[in-house]
Amino acid sequence: MSHLTFDIIKTDGQARLGTLMTAHGAIDTPAFMPVGTAGTVKAMTPEAVAETGAQIILGNTYHLMLRPGADRVERFGGLHKFMNWPGPILTDSGGFQVMSLKGLRKMSEDGVIFKSHIDGSSHNLTPEYSMQIQHKLDSNITMVLDECTGYPATEKEAESSMQRSMRWAQRSKDAFVARPGYGLFGIVQGGIYPALRQQSAASLQAIGFDGYAVGGLAVGEGQEVMFRVLEQTTPHLPAKRPRYLMGVGKPSDIVGAVRRGVDMFDCVLPTRSGRTDQAFTRMGQLNMRNARHKDDTRPLDPTCSCYTCRHYSRGYIHHLGLAKEILGATLLSWHNLHYYQDLMRGLRDAIATGALDAFTAIFAAEQNAGDIDPI
Repeated sequence: MSHLTFDIIKTDGQARLGTLMTAHGAIDTPAFMPVGTAGTVKAMTPEAVAETGAQIILGNTYHLMLRPGADRVERFGGLHKFMNWPGPILTDSGGFQVMSLKGLRKMSEDGVIFKSHIDGSSHNLTPEYSMQIQHKLDSNITMVLDECTGYPATEKEAESSMQRSMRWAQRSKDAFVARPGYGLFGIVQGGIYPALRQQSAASLQAIGFDGYAVGGLAVGEGQEVMFRVLEQTTPHLPAKRPRYLMGVGKPSDIVGAVRRGVDMFDCVLPTRSGRTDQAFTRMGQLNMRNARHKDDTRPLDPTCSCYTCRHYSRGYIHHLGLAKEILGATLLSWHNLHYYQDLMRGLRDAIATGALDAFTAIFAAEQNAGDIDPI
């Protein structure tokens, strides 16, 4: 029995319009989750994040266990109270970050022993310990600890990695404390190999989870391969449970994945791009360091209703970037997050009205048309 309620309201092809209910509120899907790695969405206040339309954010087990520590967050009443975010929170298990440490970690069947990138201290992250940390953080959606299969990987390497992830998934499920409004998601692995992906999906369903994530994508395989893997994977996931594509992605990635049956996304792109003077718009991506913006009195996107576009010009944001002012990162991150939430609203509306094909065609045409004409 699931401890999260997921209702599918409408479908359009493989795309699904739904509502996921948690102890800290509802999430309209398809949904995009801003990334709040260390208990903050970078350069943003929680109120500003909510103003963009975001209903759920993501926290990171690896970073939070190292600083400030799960026990300290628990003493503050959990991550919701600690960071002043009253809405739902999903935490990833820390597996991806630990796997990326390379020389600083040692894998075993038990878990991963790694050295902190902060102070060099040694830690042993096991499935059981990951569940304990995420429980202390008070995550509404906990992710199992998995081994994120690298790319490229041979089929033999991908199979060995996937099988370990499935064993860890069972251990994660055994250690998870089930309660109403909180849930545990399994993670499908298997690299680019359809048979392994299907085997992983079947193994996870046999264990039983509240939702199912697709991991190990957006790691260098390219969009075409990613879409093919999704097409070979989502039909083998339970229709009545939410599906989450981890770490994705660009706007075109999201539109394509929604069309292939994915319900939830997260990515650092909107905020990371905001800190490097990049803006996502209906007409494509803009580099605000470009000199052509310096005298432009228009907003980033004349069709956008975000705080930044309502109050600030391209010329001013160009100036902030050149001057390396912190406000520039805030205004661009605010706009980018709003753009992503606008995209999700558009997708939900299109599914609701059976107009997803038309929405996709318009989206692609506008992205390919390029920026508005120079002044």
